[in-house]
Amino acid sequence: MKLSACIEWLFADATDDFAERIRLAKASGLEAVEFWFWSNKDLDAVEAALKETGLSLSGFVAEPMIPLTDPANRAKFLAGLRVSVETAQRLGAKVLIAQAGDDLPGRGRAEQRASLVDTLRAAADVLKGTGVKLGVEPLNTLIDHKGYFLGSTAEALDIVDEVGRPEIGIVYDLYHSAVMGERIEDVLAGRVGHVLHAHVADHPGRNDPGQGDIDLGKRLAWLFANGYAGAVGLEYRPVGSTAEALPQVRTLLETA
Repeated sequence: MKLSACIEWLFADATDDFAERIRLAKASGLEAVEFWFWSNKDLDAVEAALKETGLSLSGFVAEPMIPLTDPANRAKFLAGLRVSVETAQRLGAKVLIAQAGDDLPGRGRAEQRASLVDTLRAAADVLKGTGVKLGVEPLNTLIDHKGYFLGSTAEALDIVDEVGRPEIGIVYDLYHSAVMGERIEDVLAGRVGHVLHAHVADHPGRNDPGQGDIDLGKRLAWLFANGYAGAVGLEYRPVGSTAEALPQVRTLLETA
């Protein structure tokens, strides 16, 4: 199992330097890293650390992060996506992450969904031939992202089907899905091929796997048994030392 450290949270206990967090991920036996925004990073330092360690970059956010449910944002998002793609190509990332944005007051869901679909189709045109894909991410609307438009994994997959382009998929976060009460074998049945990247954290708390109640090992075993072949992003808030906990985290995730 290829584990990818989200260095926004992992190794933050050891250093504020993102390039050094990449080196710490390598020293801890991880295979990849990821982060959120690229525009606030020292890209020269990040690129050098990736080359030095040989770690791959799983992905990062397609900027700007603005509501794709609003058609007025489309041109701005697509312009930013082009620059994000260039950055992904520079750093070797194959997946960019997009969020739908909040449910817009005064606008119906059908109208907002249509905007999201149209924007993702236009994004696919930008991505075509670049080697980079875009994953829209459903988030839980019960704890962390109240008011977010896309809380359902099934609806996210329906949207991807409606877009109908190979450049567009989803980022499937097992934590968000579990908080929403979803069963992985129900929501992903027959559509694992749309999952571009996966994230894990435990619940309650969004902390290290093993600190909560989600059967992450069993869920991941199902995901891989049904065709997923990508990395597993460790996007959680460590309760203690990142490095000290990682051997137990790996064992738990690899045990069904």
